[in-house]
Amino acid sequence: MKTSILLASLLISTATIANAQQIKRTPIPNSNFPISVAVTVPAGADTIYLSGVLPDVADPTAAKGTPAAYGNTETQTLSVLRKLQAALANEGLSFADVVSLRVFLVGDPRLDNKLDFTGLNNAFGQSFGTAAQPSKPARTALQVVALPLPGALVEIDLVAARVKN
Repeated sequence: MKTSILLASLLISTATIANAQQIKRTPIPNSNFPISVAVTVPAGADTIYLSGVLPDVADPTAAKGTPAAYGNTETQTLSVLRKLQAALANEGLSFADVVSLRVFLVGDPRLDNKLDFTGLNNAFGQSFGTAAQPSKPARTALQVVALPLPGALVEIDLVAARVKN
């Protein structure tokens, strides 16, 4: 009987240790760039997938369906990140729980239709890898021809993870 209790206790404490594993983020060597090279999520963690989010109108006086209505890449990225932050909060999560993002960028007509990677990173660096929120997700950024919202330059989807205790 004592052996059974001891064995059960050992199994429970081993499971607790396994569940207490944290998300591992591998930084880019010698860089303060706000993304990780890799993010490892332990077995048993909940993963939450948020669909792509597009920006809100930044200038209602600008022509509808134009980049001027939504702002430049930095403005649009900030708008999208605010919306994602609110969606995460509805799930009881924050940017600290984000493990991966995919960013779809349309070339900015003001930049000869080239993507504004600097604008993206200026906005991104306000939410990830900061003193207030040091977690850095993995990220992919792609230039696309268009997005479903005319005038939008940015769409972001993400994956977050919650480690069970």
